[in-house]
Order: sequence, then C-alpha cells, then structure tokens
Amino acid sequence: MVQRSTSVRLLGALLGLFLLMPVLMAPTPPSMCTPLRTLNEKLSHRRRYMKHNFPVNYTIKVHHEEVFKLSNIRKMKLQVENLEENHLQRMWFLVNHGVLKRIIRVMPERHPSRPYTSELERRLQDAEGVFVQSHPPEFFQQELPVAIQDIWDCLTEESDRVPESSWRFATPKSLLDNFCRTMHCLFSECFATTETHDQLDSSHCRKIKKNVSTANS
Repeated sequence: MVQRSTSVRLLGALLGLFLLMPVLMAPTPPSMCTPLRTLNEKLSHRRRYMKHNFPVNYTIKVHHEEVFKLSNIRKMKLQVENLEENHLQRMWFLVNHGVLKRIIRVMPERHPSRPYTSELERRLQDAEGVFVQSHPPEFFQQELPVAIQDIWDCLTEESDRVPESSWRFATPKSLLDNFCRTMHCLFSECFATTETHDQLDSSHCRKIKKNVSTANS
C-alpha cells in the first residue's frame, strides 16, 4: 500500500512537470504583447521626461543589480545553469519595478516627470499581471537557479541593510534605456516588426541567443 501511494505521488509529480514544461519552453504568450507594446510606446518618450526635465548629468542611487543591461543577459545565459527565459523575465519585472520606485522617490510632487513615471509604473504592473495570468501557479513555486535567487534576494533586501559597495549611480534616462532594450530582448516575439533602434535591440538579443546556443553546444 505504501509503495502504491509513493508511486501515485511520483506519477503525479511527473505529470505536473510534463504539463509545466511547455510553459517553461514556450515563447512569450501573445496576450503579453498588447501591454508590452503600450509600455513601449510610453518608453519612447523617455528622452523628454528623463533627460530634458533633469539637471545635466543628474544621477540617482540604485542597487548594482538594477543597472540591468543586454550584457547582463548575455553573461547570465552563458554562466547560469538551468536558466530559462522565464526566469530572466521574472527578474526583469522585479528590477524595473525597483528602478521606477527609485526615480519617483527622488522627484518632488510637482516635478514635471512624476506623472509620466507613475504611468510607466502602472503600465508595468499591467504587463506583470498578464505575465502572472499566463503561467500556472506551479511556475512561481519553482526554485530559481541559485545565481538568480541570489540577485532576487539582494533586490528584495531592505535598503538600509545593503552594503555601500552594492550601490552605484546612474542617470534616470540610462536606467529607462536599459528598461526598454532588455524588454525588447526578453520579449522579442512582441517586437519582431518594430522599426529603427528598437528593432536593433531585438536583433541584438537574437544574436545573443544564437551565440549562447553555439557556446553551449
């Protein structure tokens, strides 16, 4: 009886993993594209709101991991074992929620860029809501790769407990540039037909994926 019960549990676990695997391996769900494209349209105005409305060379204090670039994606894909695209997408949401909160925190209530940044935050929340709905609960209960979990823990730690060496300074515009470029990379299916530099960001990410696949083969 005990052996049978154990076999049933094992079969159930294997079935759950089998059902979850297509989700982990699937490209960006089509439902994600509408909120992400809306977010992209808002980000297209970032130069006006994040450069022209701030003093020259103005920087804010952010966590080291919040400076999240295409090069970070490439390094993680090469160095982190068992890394899935969905892991990076989850971290992308966490990173950029933090970035927007830090930008809002330094702006007075009447700052001309505050409503714009608050709207970006709402649009990001909308996209994350669709992301959560597009995945089964089991996906969010999975253990993350150790390297990703370490970054996650750093980003969710109370600010007063973060060592000074983990902080750095960046301009608001450079942070939103990273926000936009990594979005085009990690959700490239939603931006396959976009133009100009946004298309280059998606193309660059496809090149990263190709090079990583070659390096791992």
